[in-house]
Amino acid sequence: MYDNLILKLKNIDVPNIDFLSETSQYFDVSGEYNFYGKIVLAGDLSNEFKVTVKNDCIKLDGSLCKYYLGDNFQTLGRGDTKRAFEKISDTLRLPIDKATVYRLDIAQNFILKHPLENYFNHFGKLKYGGRSPITRDGEIEGMYYYQSKGLLVFYDKVKEQTVKRRHIPELYQNRNVLRYEQRYTKRLPKALNIENVTAATLYDEKFYIDVINRWRDNYFAIQKINDITLNPGGMKTKTDLYNMGILALAEMFGGELNLISQIRENQNAGIITGKQAFDLKQAVTSACKEKTGITAKNDCIMELDKKVVEAVKFYR
Repeated sequence: MYDNLILKLKNIDVPNIDFLSETSQYFDVSGEYNFYGKIVLAGDLSNEFKVTVKNDCIKLDGSLCKYYLGDNFQTLGRGDTKRAFEKISDTLRLPIDKATVYRLDIAQNFILKHPLENYFNHFGKLKYGGRSPITRDGEIEGMYYYQSKGLLVFYDKVKEQTVKRRHIPELYQNRNVLRYEQRYTKRLPKALNIENVTAATLYDEKFYIDVINRWRDNYFAIQKINDITLNPGGMKTKTDLYNMGILALAEMFGGELNLISQIRENQNAGIITGKQAFDLKQAVTSACKEKTGITAKNDCIMELDKKVVEAVKFYR
């Protein structure tokens, strides 16, 4: 389930190696630069990793999945991760397993039954995370959740590959393919509660299970809005009827967050007072929590929940 990585191997990791003289023959060099008096070589490895070399370090930035499997529609598990690093090590004649990891993406593609906008419409708030829909012509095309330690991203994988004019494997052509990524982009040791993250760490069984469990848990930490189908047969009290009315209104507005946003707009426009807005928002939030009996879970959410759980079980 690993994809994009940034790795850096330094002299401190492998003493007595002059990276400039000893590695330049093993990757495709495209340029040589002078950076503050130091020679820097730039190039790529198998057209998948950008390679930057100085006399005291080498940096690789790219998709480990594409490098080893040929595309990132497939899933790179723990065993393949180890073999991929062995291949890089053999190619560059360097112990890449000792390289420090500065970026790490955990990702999976899901073939789904319905158009992806149907799923995006259910994605609400994430506690301690900022939510930012990606929209085009009024339609949601993806979703970003900004966290202090990284980023969660949901998007249409087929559309992304089409725009980039890249090959789409036959299995995924003309399908609804949702990609879910968790990107760790800074301070990995702090984010992952570990002293240091090296390439070898990524295929350690305990570490691997922990990061894919985090990937799963972050998905389930996202509040699912408008994630129900009304069940009138479950009404037994006046409170049930009252709550169902609010849920139906939320459905009409496109979800809980959109209804609350409308209430906030009315408050800002002076149509209702702050106290009225507070009471209305509280009523909406309360009704959306009380779903037992009067609702049935939405098919889209059930499908995606199941696929996320199965992905973690399968790739452990």
